[in-house]
Amino acid sequence: MLGVDGTGDEEPLFRPYAVTGGRAEPRYHMAMETLVSSSPIMDEELALLTPEQDAIMRLCRSFRSVAEISALLRVPLGVARVLVADMADEGLVRLHQPRLDQGQPDLNMLERVLSGLRRL
Repeated sequence: MLGVDGTGDEEPLFRPYAVTGGRAEPRYHMAMETLVSSSPIMDEELALLTPEQDAIMRLCRSFRSVAEISALLRVPLGVARVLVADMADEGLVRLHQPRLDQGQPDLNMLERVLSGLRRL
C-alpha cells in the first residue's frame, strides 16, 4: 500500500470509489485549487477516523490543494473532492476557496499551489 509520504507500491491507499459510495462528485462545487487544512480535533475523535480521513488529516497539517491530495493519495480528483467535502461537512477540515468572483486570481494562493505542486 502507498503511504502518505509517497513510498510503497503503486496501489492507492484505499479503493477509491468504495469509500465514496460510488459518488464521483461532491455535494457542492469545489475547485481543484481549493486549499484544505486540518481542523484541530480531540484525541478521542482521532481514534474514530477512517483510514482515508486519517491520511487526509495528516496531509493537511499544512495547506494542501485538493489536486495535491488527489495526487499524493493516488486517487481520482473526483474521489478526493468527495472525501474532502464530506470531511468539511463533519468539521474535520477547513476549506479555503479561491475568490473566483472577483475576476482576479489570488496570487498568494496560486504561489502556494505552485509551490506544493513543485514539491510533488
